[in-house]
Amino acid sequence: MQDFHPKVTRHAALILCAGLACAAASAQQFQGVPPPAPGRSAQPAKPIPGPELLSELRKGGYVIYFRHTSTDFSRDDVKSRSDDDCDNQRPLTDKGREEARQIGAAFRELKLPVGKILASPRCRTMETALLAFGPPEKSSEARAGPASPASEDRYAPLRALLSTPVKPGANTVIASHGNPFYATAGAPYLAEGEAAVVRPLRMDFEIVARVRHDGWRALQTKQ
Repeated sequence: MQDFHPKVTRHAALILCAGLACAAASAQQFQGVPPPAPGRSAQPAKPIPGPELLSELRKGGYVIYFRHTSTDFSRDDVKSRSDDDCDNQRPLTDKGREEARQIGAAFRELKLPVGKILASPRCRTMETALLAFGPPEKSSEARAGPASPASEDRYAPLRALLSTPVKPGANTVIASHGNPFYATAGAPYLAEGEAAVVRPLRMDFEIVARVRHDGWRALQTKQ
């Protein structure tokens, strides 16, 4: 058996450990597509006519979960060093920015009250919320909670956000991603710019409606 110098062995071990730590950190930040929430569907159990939905939303008490608007899929987040490293993340396109503005304009025209504005700390979700509704509160819970392989249920914080009752008079808006909602509410995926209207039930939640980015004004006449 070949002998190794102890200093060399320790040095190699340190390099290996550092590499493993980096790989683990990367795995925590950029995880693959999660499975859909078992036994759940992200489709509304009972469709509500548009005018009725508008009436309910004007009363407040709902959580409206948006997937960020259109992005540039030629770029990704792999090299991103932090949530604020916008140059190394998948960004909104100009189309996506206009979609966000139009969502906000539709909410104002329809007199839909917005209270708390939460957003995943990623740049595209923060920008979506800002352009549509104003400055958001950064929320790791809105993205997926603690990104740790040791976490038994990394989506528990998001589930809690969707389940916690909202006081009447306003709706909580969340701007986040497709994966967390898919893992928490089930299939099918939200499209970019699409929203799920969620009724919190304290210990659970239910999907009341899904609205595309350009579908809000149509609710006035949609049966």
